[in-house]
Amino acid sequence: MEFLLVQALTGLASAASLFLVASGLSIIFGVTRVVNFAHGSFYMVGAYLAYTLTERLAGPLGFWGGVLLAALLVGVLGALVELLLLRRLARAPELFQLLATFGVTLIVQDLVVAIWGPEDLVGRRAPGLTGAVEILGQFVPAYDLFLIALGPLVLLLLHLLFRRTRFGVLVRAATQDRDMTAALGVDQKWLFTGVFALGSFLAGLGGALQLPRDAVSHLMDMHIIVEAFVVVVIGGLGSVPGAFVAAAIVSLLNAFGILVFPGIAMVSVFLVMALVLVARPHGLFGSPPESQPQPMAVSGAPWRAFDGRERALVAFGVLLAAGLPFLVGDYGLTVASEILIMMLFAASIHLLMSAGGLAPFGHAVFFGLGGYGAALAVKLAGASMPLALVAGPVVAIMAACVFGWFCVRLSGVYFAMLTLAFAQIVWAVAFQWVAVTGGDNGIIGIWPEGFAASASGFYWMALVLCLGGAFALRTIVLSPFGYALRAVRDARQRAESIGIGRFGQQWFAFVIAGGFAGLAGALFAYLKGSVFPANMGVGMSVDGLVMVLLGGVETISGPLVGAMVYKALSVWLLSTTDMSKLILGLLIVLLVAAFPMGIVGWLSSMRERIRHVS
Repeated sequence: MEFLLVQALTGLASAASLFLVASGLSIIFGVTRVVNFAHGSFYMVGAYLAYTLTERLAGPLGFWGGVLLAALLVGVLGALVELLLLRRLARAPELFQLLATFGVTLIVQDLVVAIWGPEDLVGRRAPGLTGAVEILGQFVPAYDLFLIALGPLVLLLLHLLFRRTRFGVLVRAATQDRDMTAALGVDQKWLFTGVFALGSFLAGLGGALQLPRDAVSHLMDMHIIVEAFVVVVIGGLGSVPGAFVAAAIVSLLNAFGILVFPGIAMVSVFLVMALVLVARPHGLFGSPPESQPQPMAVSGAPWRAFDGRERALVAFGVLLAAGLPFLVGDYGLTVASEILIMMLFAASIHLLMSAGGLAPFGHAVFFGLGGYGAALAVKLAGASMPLALVAGPVVAIMAACVFGWFCVRLSGVYFAMLTLAFAQIVWAVAFQWVAVTGGDNGIIGIWPEGFAASASGFYWMALVLCLGGAFALRTIVLSPFGYALRAVRDARQRAESIGIGRFGQQWFAFVIAGGFAGLAGALFAYLKGSVFPANMGVGMSVDGLVMVLLGGVETISGPLVGAMVYKALSVWLLSTTDMSKLILGLLIVLLVAAFPMGIVGWLSSMRERIRHVS
């Protein structure tokens, strides 16, 4: 009993820092609608700055002053990011702001390594709180008790801020109805900046306060951002009390999961999030939005099939691609094959984002399941390569039928987070089911055979399957089904009034997208000769979203160009510099700021301008 009490107190201490980060994320999204992927970076920078400042400043006041100063500096950094970057994207689709903050994350990851080095840093103990307190015969760190008391105190201060100050009233008003707040004359630009600074300050404070408990690492941003998103969704977007309760739930699950449910310890949090979203789609303390979320893509010009000139250009490009094996060696063909696979993966996401108006945060689960389906077909059943390439998409389609049944009942960020929950559950199963999946060691020895055994043969096969799949997805978008899918995206009630049901259309699109992602994953397994849980991780899903947004979500060909540019840049930078993330992040930010419509969207707009002028 005493041990369980100590474990609970340890979990509640972790909940304090998690609450600080999640409350800031919830406030930012609730007011600005920015899915701030860089929030974990602010947490990490707060920890690194606190380490430096507390080492430089002497005495007890130096430590606590360093922690507070680090949080303030992070708040200023957040305000600068909003002023210099996100404000420029105010009129762009909301997910372009996700792309911009992802670029900031890449930049920060390399900057902290360049400034503080790649080694973990161990900070000072908190003065006056270095000992332990005996509770029922068990010793609990005094600093943990301090954090447990700090959580409710911060909750109270935020409550007073939002209930007793003009700024807080405006924040609550903007959270509930941004359009009405603007109509009343509120300057939303500076309100957004203030909210972003407050949320960043809370994230920086959460990171700084972790200094006496954990080592500071350049990998801590990705871990915390996933947990923060889970907390925000369980508690309800824009609800600070919801973030407080959900942070406690998540932290206690993490503390007790390994003791009570060791077999599902890694998925318990995501199981809870999935159950909450299915039973109460807007979170425990959230409320339905006043209006339907805006669609992901609303094209200025109607989509159309290629005309004769465009078809000729496409045919010429395909012929050039088919002749690539005569121009480059095996390494170049391997890179080109990977780019083709990523193009198909991005095109499958684009079907949901463009025509379906849904942004999946966990679409890589189907990419990974396609790889595992093919690999297990080879290892367990001795299947040939053609059969394995069929087995992969079949497994992905079966999973998409089940996951999609629940996911498409939601919309907006709740849909995105439920897809993430399912993806993390499957990832954890693949990671822990060592007897079947190999766990972290993966499944290896999945090599191409026959004609595809050579680099050129595999490239030609990938060219046919990936470009064929991308063309099939384009045909679906321009088919009657694609028009019906866009109808429920743009005008749900009007579409349902003429007999076009939203659920059926989006569920079918979800299954189609999952199948094509599974085909890409099966090809990727053969390209690499192996499959690992990381194939369905958060990073892969985010990469897919970045490819689509970089090319242009409001265009049909955007994901192909975005995948080609993003993957080619990634491979080239990794082979030429140690600061590849920094340069890639800067390029992403510059592209988003200069071309908020995406590369293909910008080229299309320029072409239309030239046509009007001529």
